[in-house]
Amino acid sequence: MSDRVCYAFAAAFLQGVAGNADTIVLGHDLRPDSPRIAAACAAAIKDSGRQVVFTGPLPTPAIACFAGKRHAPAIVVTGSHIPFDRNGIKFYRADGEISKTDEEAMLGVDIHLPETIQLEALSEADRGACRHYVGRYLDFFGEGIIEGMSIGVYEHSSVARDVLRDILEGLGAKVISLGRTDTFVPIDTEAVREEDAIQARDWAKEHAFDAIVSTDGDGDRPLIGDENGEWLRGDVLGILCARYFKANVVVAPVSCNTAVELCGEFDRVVRTRIGSPYVIEGMEQSSGLGTVVGYEANGGFLLGSDVERNGKTLEALPTRDAVLPIAGLLSMAREQGCNVSELTDLLPKRYTASDRLQNFDTEKSRSILDGLQATSDQIPALMAPDAGNRVAIDITDGLRVTFTSGDIVHLRPSGNAPELRCYAESDSQERAQKLCQKCLERISGM
Repeated sequence: MSDRVCYAFAAAFLQGVAGNADTIVLGHDLRPDSPRIAAACAAAIKDSGRQVVFTGPLPTPAIACFAGKRHAPAIVVTGSHIPFDRNGIKFYRADGEISKTDEEAMLGVDIHLPETIQLEALSEADRGACRHYVGRYLDFFGEGIIEGMSIGVYEHSSVARDVLRDILEGLGAKVISLGRTDTFVPIDTEAVREEDAIQARDWAKEHAFDAIVSTDGDGDRPLIGDENGEWLRGDVLGILCARYFKANVVVAPVSCNTAVELCGEFDRVVRTRIGSPYVIEGMEQSSGLGTVVGYEANGGFLLGSDVERNGKTLEALPTRDAVLPIAGLLSMAREQGCNVSELTDLLPKRYTASDRLQNFDTEKSRSILDGLQATSDQIPALMAPDAGNRVAIDITDGLRVTFTSGDIVHLRPSGNAPELRCYAESDSQERAQKLCQKCLERISGM
């Protein structure tokens, strides 16, 4: 992520996707090198003759929401949940996330790079982006709606930590700060570290919280723990939020819990490849069919249409958001007069687990999956030898196999890191975790 590389990609976005926009919204996360990368992007914006509106460090959905309000494209410097020594840049059109077609357009642009790239100090942050994002949720849910709830916020190095506190306190909660650090912590909400699972339980015992909440590094993926400090799975959180908003259509990647179909509460469930661009495409194709929402296994929640509740309207935000499911779930528990742990009681008893092999060569991952598809009789032995015969194979994204026992195992190379991810589903949490763990152990030994 050198200055020249970052300048070049920003220039490609400006030339190939941003159109005639005269203003670009720019922000970043709390990684040590994010301000430098943002400065390189700002240089490209200024050299193109456009104006920069700098938000400072803010959650990705907050920046995207502010850009949408201004009808302006946006550039967000963040590596999301991946380790601090890697980083990235996210690009938004004025109407939302760029598509795969936009990515191809950027790659096809011829860029003229200056011999030297002059990095200037970033301008003072426009606080309007933060105020707009906080106001969005206070206005919709109503100040004081969770009055009296005690919420622990695992802040770590999330760029959302201060904004999340402002919103929860505005909604009436008593907020206790936990684990704040200036050292970047790569929280992956889809594969929670064992130390974070243990820490959450310890915090719950010490403080008697109603819930513990957190996000990943750029604040677009939530972590929600119940009163016992048990982290909820992101795909279960998605189903609960879809119910809360009385969704007609739910769009979710193929890796998500099948309880979304089994609960029978939605008119239509659309399954996609893994990744927000595919979820957004599915939501766009469902436009006009009522309230349309989407979510991913990492817990990020997307609004494909405006939603109404208690006479209030929340405008569509078709990008992953962590605050919306957090506020929604806490409000749901308060309205139903129950603990957070009890919200799942009415869902079908299907449980999921996921994990990954890190620093696992992507080509090796693909070779393994290609081999399994070519000789599918080998699938049970590698993926789930005690789950019976395979009864269904889904290659929408990776290799997802359903067995006669009802167990599901899904293997997929990560799209943004040298990792092989495994998703498992069964009729108990212990069984799902065992399926996932043992499958990855067998693969790592190959």
